[in-house]
Formats: sequence, structure tokens, C-alpha cells
Amino acid sequence: MIQATQNPVDIINARVPGYKDLQMLLVNQEGIIEQILPMGTVGVDRCAPLLDVVGDWISLGGVDLQINGALGLAFPDLTDINAHLLVKISQFLWDAGVDGFLPTFVTTSVENIQRSLAIIAKVLPSQQAGAKILGVHLEGPFLNFQKRGAHPAEYLLPLTIDQVKWVLGNYAHVVKIITLAPELDLTGKVIPYLRSLGITVSLGHSQATAAQAQRAFQEGATMVTHAFNTMPVLHHREPGLLGAAIIHPDVMCSFIADGKHVSPTMLQILLRASYQEKGLFLVSDALAPLGLPDGVYPWDSRQIEVKNGTAQLADGTLSGTTLPLLVGVQNLVKWGICDVESAIALATNAPRQAIGLPRIAKSQPANLLRWHWDETTKELTWERLFIVG
Repeated sequence: MIQATQNPVDIINARVPGYKDLQMLLVNQEGIIEQILPMGTVGVDRCAPLLDVVGDWISLGGVDLQINGALGLAFPDLTDINAHLLVKISQFLWDAGVDGFLPTFVTTSVENIQRSLAIIAKVLPSQQAGAKILGVHLEGPFLNFQKRGAHPAEYLLPLTIDQVKWVLGNYAHVVKIITLAPELDLTGKVIPYLRSLGITVSLGHSQATAAQAQRAFQEGATMVTHAFNTMPVLHHREPGLLGAAIIHPDVMCSFIADGKHVSPTMLQILLRASYQEKGLFLVSDALAPLGLPDGVYPWDSRQIEVKNGTAQLADGTLSGTTLPLLVGVQNLVKWGICDVESAIALATNAPRQAIGLPRIAKSQPANLLRWHWDETTKELTWERLFIVG
């Protein structure tokens, strides 16, 4: 159910991720959260209508920092002809509970990257309804050949400042995150350069040792892309990139909770070791067939087959999912490895923290989700509460 409001409203008896006990959320007529206060707070005297959510969870919408496409469009394939689909995708993602997202460009030609960046640059200032594009996530082309996964080898590039400048062109301001393999930088200058441009550096598709990862973190990298996937396994003598990230207090790792990329058991280990949303956040890693039925679809010059939300190349290489972000939240609870509060935070508060956006708090737009846990069916469901300008 979607409810719109043009008037103040007080949401009462709400559980809110990051807040203790039951809360009340005071929303003004502009659709802004004025206060989040414990129930029973003395001195609250308003005549606004009450919405009693009887202990359900209230959160902001999700933020997806790694989504490769939707409704048949792969973001690196953007052109002037198909750019209108971005509006439909934004609305589709909004309807799927997502407030904001980073269109993610997998490794492709520099020509494709810059053409697609140019289109995103045009769209950013004029966005209207739907999930907001927050910038772009470049996943490549500075990846380790041995850990490239489904990324095409012919477009991988050496990691140097000159190569980075070539790829970014005039669109560095559009790029929010770049995933790279730090061991490819022999100078130690690339990560500081990217940080000087305001770009968040995420390590991934990498063979980095723990020592190489630690050096990259010292240089300014603050993120790891899809934990466990396309990186060395955790080993008791060489913890590798992931081990170094887990113990670092200022590094956050993204992960995929579709049950295919990482087993639920390993996710439980990761969640416990990383203090859940303090060191982790959910991504969908969804591909262009997101929102379309299972089948065979084009993917750059190749094809992928989608079955039950999992996409693979013809040789069986795992290439992504077609499951929306909030399905990951539901999976974590369904598998019994995460409590409801933490699962919601992993898709709402945590990705915002990873890119420096505020969590749910006063002065935030009340783009709210209501989550209900059914003790009988053991199911977690959600609905949007407000549409605000």
C-alpha cells in the first residue's frame, strides 16, 4: 500500500533501526522528518493525525551501490536512443523500495564508458520522481586478469594515473565509486589521486594480499566490492584482501545475499566478524534482466542465462543476479542469520554511511518503508508509506 501525504503526521509505536525502544516520527507537511523521539516523550503537543504502526519497523528506502542495469538495459550500453529508459528504471526501483542507486558500469571499452557517463551527467541535475541516481560506480576496467570473473579480458587496463584520466575523461564528477585491484598500482599514487577527485575507492576483482590491501587502505581505499567473490579465499596463514578489510575499522564491504554468490553459512561468519551494518552493506549486483522473466539475454557481445534470479554465462561463470535489493534483506532474516533490525539497516542505513550520506534522522525526507515481521508465517514484508517531493 502506498500512502501520500500533504499534511503533518505523527507515526507512533515504531521500531527504527539504530534507535532503542519504540519511537515516534514527526513528519511535517513538506514531508520532512522533524523529530524521532522515544514514545512517551514529554512536551510533544501537536494536532497532527496519528499513524500507529503497532511495533512495525520504519526505515528509509534502500540504497543500491552496485546495480548493473534493469528492464533490459545494461547501464554501460546507454545511448541517446535508450536513455529514456532511465526514467522507467528509476520508477521501477522506487517501487522495489529503493530511494537511490549507483548505475554500475562493468568493464567495457573506454568509448562505451565515456558515452554512458556523458548521458548520466545530463540526467543527474534534472531527476524527478523515482529512485535517484546518486552517481556512477565504475567496476573496472582496472581489474586483475586472474580475478576478472565475467568481465571481458580485452577491455582490462593497467592501473596508472594516465589510464585513469583517460577513462574518466571530463566526467570524474559523475563517478562516485570505482572498483579496482590495488596490486596493479606499482606507484602507490592512484588511490590518493582518485580520493582527491572525491571518488570512493573500493577494492575488488583482485589478488591482493593482506599487506597489499592494508597499504591500499592507508592510501585511502575505504570499501571492498562483493565480499568473497573474485578475491582470494580467507586462509589461516594469508587472510588476503577480505581478511584485512574485516579487521579494519574504517572499511566497509559490500555483499550479495542471493544464496548463490556466497553461502548463507559464510555470510553468517562475515556478519559476525564485521559487526554487521558497522562494516557491511547489501548490494543487489543486479543485471539488465532485473524486472524481466527468466530467459536468455544479451550481455555485451555474449549471452547470459537467467534462472531463478541467477545469471550465468554459457561456460557457467556466475555473472550476477536479477533479484531486487530488498530481497537480500528478506533472505537474511529467512535464513535465520540476521535479526530484522540489522537486516533492514544493511540495505538502508549502511550503504548511506558507506558513501557519506546521513542515516534515518531528523531533517531527512520521509521516504519511508514500513516493515512487518509475521511471527506466524516467519515472513518479513514491506510497503512504502509516503511519496514526498
